Amino acid sequence: MGEARRSGPGRLLIAVYGIFALAATARSAAQIGTRFDQAPVAYLLSAVAALVYVVATVALALGSRTSRRVAVVSCAVELAGVLGIGVLSLVAPAWFPDATVWSSFGSGYLFIPLVLPVLGLAWIRRTRGGTA
Repeated sequence: MGEARRSGPGRLLIAVYGIFALAATARSAAQIGTRFDQAPVAYLLSAVAALVYVVATVALALGSRTSRRVAVVSCAVELAGVLGIGVLSLVAPAWFPDATVWSSFGSGYLFIPLVLPVLGLAWIRRTRGGTA
């Protein structure tokens, strides 16, 4: 079960998650470290996104039954975050004086943050083997 998840398309999915984990972590660290006072909510949300990407990356890579559950939760949280922050950033732009990873549904990242959790959840479902 775990090996199937970590080969072919699964390996690509894990790599993309890893890239987003690194990018979001670096972005949020730089923003928090240099100009936190300008947009604290946006920068903290970027840090939350980074944490979610790190957890998803590790959980997807491990491939155990427990890590599969963690991956499902992290992908679901990610999807809820992208949708929630995406809507809020459009209807209340004053709350986000600077963009987050999830602002405008991830438009700053070619909408990959919107598509990635859907692909993650689909991949987990496809590779679940005999477990529910």
